Amino acid sequence: MPELPEVEAARLALEEHCVGKRIVRCSAAEDTKVIDGVAPSRLEAALVGRTIAAARRKGKNLWLVLDSPPSPSFQFGMAGAIYIKGVELSKYKRSAVSPTEEWPSKYSKLFVELDDGLEFSFTDKRRFAKIRLLDNPEAVPPISELGPDALCEPMQLDDFVQSFGRKNAPIKSLLLDQSFMSGIGNWMADEVLYQARIHPMQTSSKISKEKCKALHRCIKEVIEKSVEVGADSNEFPENWIFHSREKKPGKAFVDGKKIDFVTVGGRTSAYVPELQILDGADAAAANRSKKGRDKAEENVGKTSKKGQKAAPKEGGKTAQKTSVDEEEEEDDKPAKQRAKGAKGPPKKAGNTRADDHEEGGDEDEEAKPAKRGRKRPAKGPSKKEGCPSDNEDSLGKEETVVAAKRPQRKKR
Repeated sequence: MPELPEVEAARLALEEHCVGKRIVRCSAAEDTKVIDGVAPSRLEAALVGRTIAAARRKGKNLWLVLDSPPSPSFQFGMAGAIYIKGVELSKYKRSAVSPTEEWPSKYSKLFVELDDGLEFSFTDKRRFAKIRLLDNPEAVPPISELGPDALCEPMQLDDFVQSFGRKNAPIKSLLLDQSFMSGIGNWMADEVLYQARIHPMQTSSKISKEKCKALHRCIKEVIEKSVEVGADSNEFPENWIFHSREKKPGKAFVDGKKIDFVTVGGRTSAYVPELQILDGADAAAANRSKKGRDKAEENVGKTSKKGQKAAPKEGGKTAQKTSVDEEEEEDDKPAKQRAKGAKGPPKKAGNTRADDHEEGGDEDEEAKPAKRGRKRPAKGPSKKEGCPSDNEDSLGKEETVVAAKRPQRKKR
């Protein structure tokens, strides 16, 4: 999903090309899932005639400051993107709209024309984004609940070390907590942890001061580099884990070292076991857990040999899975909201692809889901009059019904 670098690239483009210009035309989609808390017609009326004074961002949220309130705000969700007609912008692959499509795109949720003829559009192929109309976006959720922005409001080193020392959550979960620090999502968390050589399951309070300093430095370096290249992943350094974190287990390597995958805080995390090693008490706990799993599997094997049916392993076909859509949408929520909204048991760490980003996943979400219902048992070949069959060939067969013979009584 778009993270701090992608949203910052959109903000910079709006600042360069749109600030100081007046909105002369606006069109909002009739999509109440994306257009949140305001009627599309009211959103359009509130923007037309206003001049864009500034483009602001905090975390993964962006908003336009107009010459008078209210302001439109954009929460990018999984696939939100800003397009400016005639301006080349780096495209997050899940957000990318084909240049051969009509303008504005069929995925456009808000289209704006400016007084000099320039046009821009906010699109969302997956419909997890939110567009709101707010008097003061910074004063209300979700922006008011965000922690300091990882780029614009970086923590001082001493504060950073102390903050981590007070948290007992896994480090990966803490980095994804937008109320702790805003802007870092799944791929960035994996990258900074790899660069700092920290295991994603390491407890935050148990990280050494030296590694904490390394993490502080790596967050700064990864953000600055990705923003510098306009969030164009093709320009990311070759030694970043980013380029291989979406490959399948056994085929994912970085600098010749194997990448493995583990689920932390409900998110699939890519890491290099050879370099990112659990320390201290976390390592001991992991070893005990592994021994327990091995013993349980051994007992299951013995039970199976006796002829009894073995219980299905967690993580198998019967295990409940969290969809990628739900998984990635959780990044935009503070930790408390994610905890309240969590359903079902946590996923077991296993060999799953990081993020499961597939090009085929970018289907149009506006299609209605198929209706679900209980299957009814077949009533046999006979049908009521006036109810045509779905299959013309089977109609004649079904009309030919042989009457069942009544059994004869035995003679006394």
